[in-house]
This record gives sequence, C-alpha cells and structure tokens, in this order.
Amino acid sequence: MSKGERSARETPVLDTVNSVADLRALAEDKLPALADDVRTAMVEAVSTTGGHLGAGLGVVELTVALHYVFDTPEDRLIWDVGHQSYPHKILTGRRGSIGRIRQKDGLSGFTKREESAFDPFGAGHSSTSISAGLGMAMARDLKHEKRAVICVIGDGAMSAGQAFEALNNAGSSNSRLIVILNDNDMSIAPPVGAMSSYLSRLLSSQSYHSIRSAMKDVASLFPAAVERAARKAEEYARTLVTGGTLFEEMGFHYVGPVDGHRLDHLVPVLRNVRDAKASRPVLVHVVTRKGYGYGPAERAADKFHGVGCFDVETGERAVSKGNGPSFTEVFSAALVRAAAADSRVVAATAAMASGTGLDAFARSFPERMFDVGIAEQHAVTFAAGLAAEGLRPFVAIYSTFLQRAFDQVAHDVALQNLPVRFIVDRAGFVGADGATHQGAFDLTFLSCLPNMTVMAPADEAELARMVATAAVHDTGPCAIRFPRGCGRGEPVPENPEPLEIGRGRILREGTDAAILSLGTRLADSLAAAETLAAEGISVTIADARFAKPLDTALVDDLVRRHAVLILVEEGAVGGFGAHVLDHLANAGDLDAGLKVRSLHMPDAYLEQDSQTGQIRAAGLDAEGIARAVRSALGR
Repeated sequence: MSKGERSARETPVLDTVNSVADLRALAEDKLPALADDVRTAMVEAVSTTGGHLGAGLGVVELTVALHYVFDTPEDRLIWDVGHQSYPHKILTGRRGSIGRIRQKDGLSGFTKREESAFDPFGAGHSSTSISAGLGMAMARDLKHEKRAVICVIGDGAMSAGQAFEALNNAGSSNSRLIVILNDNDMSIAPPVGAMSSYLSRLLSSQSYHSIRSAMKDVASLFPAAVERAARKAEEYARTLVTGGTLFEEMGFHYVGPVDGHRLDHLVPVLRNVRDAKASRPVLVHVVTRKGYGYGPAERAADKFHGVGCFDVETGERAVSKGNGPSFTEVFSAALVRAAAADSRVVAATAAMASGTGLDAFARSFPERMFDVGIAEQHAVTFAAGLAAEGLRPFVAIYSTFLQRAFDQVAHDVALQNLPVRFIVDRAGFVGADGATHQGAFDLTFLSCLPNMTVMAPADEAELARMVATAAVHDTGPCAIRFPRGCGRGEPVPENPEPLEIGRGRILREGTDAAILSLGTRLADSLAAAETLAAEGISVTIADARFAKPLDTALVDDLVRRHAVLILVEEGAVGGFGAHVLDHLANAGDLDAGLKVRSLHMPDAYLEQDSQTGQIRAAGLDAEGIARAVRSALGR
C-alpha cells in the first residue's frame, strides 16, 4: 500500500510503542519504519470509519519527529484544525480506539482537551493554533515555567486573518513560541533537497545564532552606513536561500524549508530549534505532500481529504445510498441556472468550493466565482462590496464556519441592508464531524438581525424555488439554510418560480393539534401525523418555509383552530420557535390556554454520531414529534 507495497496488516515497530516514552526509547534509525506503521494503521482505521485522511497521511513523519524530540505533553503541541491529528492520536495512547474515530462514544475526529492530556487545545475550525499557543506561552512566562509550545498550522490555514493577527502579536512579544508551517499545497517554497536541508540545519543551530549575534555586535562598531549594508546583505542572503523574509519582518526567526518526509532532516532541525536559547519566536517551514505514502490518496489528494469508507487495496470508496441528490448538488444546479439567466449573479466561498457545490459554478462561470481562502470574515464583507455595486452575490459557507463572520453579517451586510445571499450548507446535525461542526446556531444568529430574510427548504424542490427567490430578492440580505446529505427524491422543477416572501403553506389538515415545521423536519412531521392518525389523533401539518419574516397569518390561523401547537426546527434554542413564541405572547394567543411545545436541538455541544442517531436523540424524528403531540394532548 505504501512504498514497497508492504502488508496493510503488519505494524511491527508500532506494536512496540504503547506510549511516547516507548517512542523516545527507539533508535533514531527505527523512526522511518515507525512512520510506515503509523501510516498503515491510519489508512486501515479510516477505511472502515471514514474521516479525514489526506492531511494526516502528510504529517506522519512530522508527528513522529515532534513527539520524539519534544517532551509532550509537558511541552504543548497544538494542531491547527485538528483534522490531521490521527497519527498524533495513534502515538499518544489512543491506538486501541482509533477504529472508532468519529463514531458514537468513540474518539473525536479533531483534537479534544477532554480526550487526552496530549491535546492541550481543542480545535475543529482553522487558524486558531498560533493565538492559543501564544496565550499558553505567555502564561508559561508569567508563571516562570519552562516548556516548549509548538503550533502546527497548514499553509491554507495560514491564509486566514486570525493567523496573521497572531503572528503579528507573537513577533512583538519576545515570548518563545515555535510555529511549524506545514506547507502541503501552496507553492511558496523552492524544491527541497540536500542543500536546503543543510541550510535549514545551519539556520536553526545554536552556533549560527551565536555567530549571527556576534556579527551584529561587530557590525555595530562600524559606521552606520556599513552596519546597514551588512544587515541588508544578510537579509538578502536569507531571502535567496530561505524565502523567509515575510516571517522575519513579523519578528520570527525563519527556518526552512525542510523536507517533511525525511526524518533525518526533521529530527536535527527540531532539536536545534528546541535547544536554541533565543527568546524570539521561530517559524519552521516544513514541506509535505497530502496523502503521502498511500497511492490512491497521493493521486487524488482532494478526494481523500475527507472520505467515507473505502477499500484499502484499491482506494475505491463505498457509495452512499440516498433517496435523491444531495441538497448541495441541488443548490449547485439551481445557482448555475440562475447565473445563466442573469449576468449579475456571482458566487463567493471561503476555501470550500467543492464542499458547497460552487465548483460546478466555477466551471461554468470562472470569472464570476471567487474563492477567497480560509477567510470567512473577508468573504462576507467582500460580497457586501459586490452587492453595493449592483451585483447579486451568493456566499456559500457551512453553518459552523459562518459563525466566524457574524460581525460582518451584522455590521457590513444587514446594517446597510445590502442584498447578499447567504447559502448556509450543513445546517443542523452533521453526524460524525461532531461538536465543532454541528450547524446549530445559524437560525438564532441570523433571525435576530433586522433586514434579514431566512429561508429553510423542506425538500429539493423547495430549495430550487428558494434559490430562485434569493436571486431576485434585492431589498435586503437573505439566507437559505439546508442540511448535510440527500433529499427525499422530490422532482426539481426546471424553471422554479420564486416564492412569496414570508408565506408558509399547509400540507395536511387536522383538528386535534397543529405541527408547524421549518426545514427538512417536515418529512418526519408528516410521518408523525400518519402514526397519530392510526391512533385516532388528527393533526394539521404546516411548513413555515421562512423563519423570518414569520408568516404570522399562518400562525394565527393554526392557533385559532387548534388547542395544541408543536413547533419543530433543527436548530438551537432561540431560533425559529423563539420567534413564534414571541409573536404568540405579544398577540395574547397564550392567554387562553393554548398548549405550545417547541422542539429543537438540545442546549449542549453534540458529540459525534450518525445524523439519524442525533436526530433521534433530540426527539426530532417522527417518533419524537408524535410523542410531543401525545404529551401535549395528555394521551
């Protein structure tokens, strides 16, 4: 499977490593074989559980070297995002549980403080590691303690504003911090070879620091012009051999580039960095390749970033079975149709073109597609600028990542009433990605904003209609939220008609109770009505379609004709149900004994499980909804 096609089952060196102490007891020449074993164990585990694969494969040697050189967990090792931490988990006492990663009651797919002392900082969103690491380094200094703090951040994550804010702060802090830049995508370095490895060792060594310091002292004895010339000469020389001027200007000592798959390069450089006496922060530039050591992942790094189950030998992935196309695919096709009809339609995303379905848009309209990198805040304000000039921007961002740009949504878009269209993918339960990625809060933080229109489709056809609605909605910002996964198989209209803003619909009439659903919980609401009908309970089913503006006429009609109202949403408390209850309270509808039950996601951070399991646990499946109706009716 890896170089030499060794057996996918044999891990003889890893079998002897039950702790980081065992790892550090190995002879250095055993480390490459250990790395091969870790890679084998990781591929085998992910093939049965699914998960993030490519990035973890790329940092196997780096992970081995870091734990070999540094005294973790006393030395703090922080993995940015944490999706590349599977090798780290295997080496830090969690190998026995790696076969249940991302499963209910199993290991998290990201670093998690509660899981291990070797995870000093939990993550799931990118570009946080340097900020957290600098905080830990400052705390260490204030407490007069001695430990290394190491942050591993990818080149993509380094594109985010928070990373540069942290670099700027760290560079002026004089606190010892080690940042490992894992360069596995952007071409920001010359080819790595023996010469650059030698230079990296030299630039990281204590002798170099001593000589450099001595030369600075000598240069300071000369006239100012000579001293400036000497410093410029050194700067240009370092630029030519390392490319590290940017980080040097920010106050870091730059080391690199280093071949991230050569342990005989990594270990000496990391030792030198560990043992350096300078208080200045240091950045080590390590070049790796996603999917390294596993052929299928090397050949298709993008497809093996996050995978479902697959065959280890061939790399072929199991095909998931759904009732229809995914909501993401339906949105993608609908947006391409809208853009074909209107040249003002443009699209933006934050490094998630494929995940949000905008890759198809980019193929059709490359000049109208903008991927701004991992920079959600910038993406939103950038789109506000597009809207201010009369374009019709669609910004597609996962619910969990849109949280990062709330101020921009509120201040730069809603306050100015600019018609930016937010496509909120992965809204609601996301399953195995766990607590860091649940799309729980978008309904709450979007619906509280003046000028905002918030839609949630019940099925694929409704999503197509809502995209058409958003494309012509120029009177303010709007959002469409939809879940991860496939729809119900509803036929999608070729030319969908826009919806009337703020108008819901009734799908089934009853007499005993009313269920008002927002979004895809409608299917389970209908199923609950069927179950209840067999028990002699007659239920009206309504689809709100809009969380904001709320169809108050529909709500008033439902409470006028029913003694029980059940509200259903796949979002956190404070969202759709709260807005309905606010209307009912102010309209006096709660004064005469109306029974209302609000069903929503629990007020907790929800760990990994299947989406079905999470929906069931929250009481948002058909049985949970039926149970709420029975309870309200006293049955």
